[in-house]
Amino acid sequence: MGFPGTWMTESESVVYRVVPKCACSTIGQIMYFSDHGRFFDGDIHDAQAGMHKWAIEDSQDPISRNVQNHQSYAFTCVRNPYTRILSSFFDKICGIQRNGKRYRGNLVPLLVQKYGIEVGGEDGREEFDQIKSFRRFLLFARDTIRWRRPMDPDIHWSAMSGHISTFIVNGGRYDQIFWTESFNDGMAQVLRAIETPQQVDLDAIPRFNESEGHGPKRAHPVEDYFDDLSMHLMYEMYHRDFDLFRYDFDNPANKMPVGEIDLDEVHAKLGD
Repeated sequence: MGFPGTWMTESESVVYRVVPKCACSTIGQIMYFSDHGRFFDGDIHDAQAGMHKWAIEDSQDPISRNVQNHQSYAFTCVRNPYTRILSSFFDKICGIQRNGKRYRGNLVPLLVQKYGIEVGGEDGREEFDQIKSFRRFLLFARDTIRWRRPMDPDIHWSAMSGHISTFIVNGGRYDQIFWTESFNDGMAQVLRAIETPQQVDLDAIPRFNESEGHGPKRAHPVEDYFDDLSMHLMYEMYHRDFDLFRYDFDNPANKMPVGEIDLDEVHAKLGD
């Protein structure tokens, strides 16, 4: 299986396991900058050179060798499951993507037909009942995760622990896992622990939120989207994410973690 979703700088200064919807665009651009002294011109996910990625065939041997021998500092980044799935809904389901089309072609028509979801019209800009539609999307997400119907779960709403575990199961070990909610602190720790060809001034780095502007703005506070049933579905899908990464399941309004991540526990529980 190897190391899907793993990126590494060409200088091999650092290894990163991508978790979708968790500041991955910004992290990728920081890694690119740390080697080249400039940002990639475009969405870093589109870069086919200047950085090792598991999806690039020629990168697989160097990534495998590095990770299995733990030659470089390895890290990943996580996010509150409540805000992460809301972001996925507004970006991927309601939004128009970079190519000017709907995400995954027939996915949105399927959701409209089978789950009665509204997405704000053809361009995602019409008014619609965001709360009602989001809760129906949650049912769909649960169906994909629990029963792989009507499709396999998408990387943007499959559990973070699933992404993170593939790295461990195949022989990798994380030196750090930090929270999107305290991004600067976490990224600063990574940069202090490694040596990069180019110096990175974290305070001067812009945020590369590639999904921003794709879909309608969230019209309500986070907690308004989650009633008792929604929270039950969230626990069914993401209980390991809440537990391992110390997020507050009982209070969707609290996006901040409530304890420290125990790396040994993460490796033990996700390394089976």
